[in-house]
Amino acid sequence: MTQEGDVVLVNMDNAPVFFARIESITEDVKPEWFHVKLLVLKIPLLTITWILREPYINGTEFTMGGRPMRIEQVVAPEDEVEVPPAEEKDAPPVPGKKKTAVQTETSGKVVSMFDRRRKDHSS
Repeated sequence: MTQEGDVVLVNMDNAPVFFARIESITEDVKPEWFHVKLLVLKIPLLTITWILREPYINGTEFTMGGRPMRIEQVVAPEDEVEVPPAEEKDAPPVPGKKKTAVQTETSGKVVSMFDRRRKDHSS
């Protein structure tokens, strides 16, 4: 069920058009219809208000000006779990030392984020 604060993808003619955040959903004077205020996530930011029924807010296709529309709730993908390289798996942890390096899958090279910042600020 889509609700206030959710990010949605708006499709028109079966193609994605824009992302938006639902700012508010308030009842309309007509029973079973709602004013849905959307913050369109593009530059410049834009707010629009559509009058929709609950099934339309939750993904059922509807038409606007004769064009098929659909609102689809965006669900963030799960965080990827970092797997340490083989040589670090067996190495005992160093007391008091925090792991600050990021492993890239393509190169296998470990790059310290703190060393990179020092280089950027020293030039």
